[in-house]
Amino acid sequence: MKHIPRKRFGQHFLADAGIIDAIVQAIDPRPGQAMVEIGPGLAALTQPLVERLGHLTVIELDRDLAVRLRAHPQLTVIESDVLKVDFASVQEASDALKLRVVGNLPYNISTPILFHLLQYVNVIEDQHFMLQKEVIDRMVARPATSDYGRLSVMLQWRYAMDNVLFVPPESFDPPPRVDSAVVRMVPLAQPPAVDPACLSTIVQVAFSQRRKLMRHTLGKWLEEKQFPGVFDVQRRAEEVPVAEYVALAQAVSD
Repeated sequence: MKHIPRKRFGQHFLADAGIIDAIVQAIDPRPGQAMVEIGPGLAALTQPLVERLGHLTVIELDRDLAVRLRAHPQLTVIESDVLKVDFASVQEASDALKLRVVGNLPYNISTPILFHLLQYVNVIEDQHFMLQKEVIDRMVARPATSDYGRLSVMLQWRYAMDNVLFVPPESFDPPPRVDSAVVRMVPLAQPPAVDPACLSTIVQVAFSQRRKLMRHTLGKWLEEKQFPGVFDVQRRAEEVPVAEYVALAQAVSD
């Protein structure tokens, strides 16, 4: 029976064999690796992955799809909202040192998923995600560009990231109204030691009025904190490199 894509789950199923092959090549799955796929859907990516891996854990919220996937002998199915999944427990159950995480993420909650996974970065080897191209542009953006923002800073302090593949709308059924792309995210081996909550607050305040100089936002926040150090707030938030935000968070936390 044909599965009808559900709008509330943001379902767009990958259907282009050439694109699927290119994504699998980019991921480069090896036998025995512990991999988790978020949102396997109709298993277009799942099947070529599991053929190379031998076994695959999948996270699927749609009950009907989860029933279909459980019939596959090489899959472990976690029927859940991915935002409620404890990836540390999944890693522990896998007996692997680290997990590889992949998926065609629902575009309506892709950013919350990225931030959820940030909590488990220590048990993850790498991540390959299909996302709205616009989101990936923001993830990998450099300072002093219009795409550079909170998402750029909060992910770049912890991951090396590359936009590895463009995916046009016609590669999906039904086609989304946006261009898509695949991003590779590799956790940095020696990230700077910083309190993520402090960094998140600083970045959120800095970008709260991105068109204004930061003296109106972050400057006032630093005054309230009675920050004794020096930080140039005569700039816009988008002009400040990731390393400077990290250094400020370290100084504020001391």
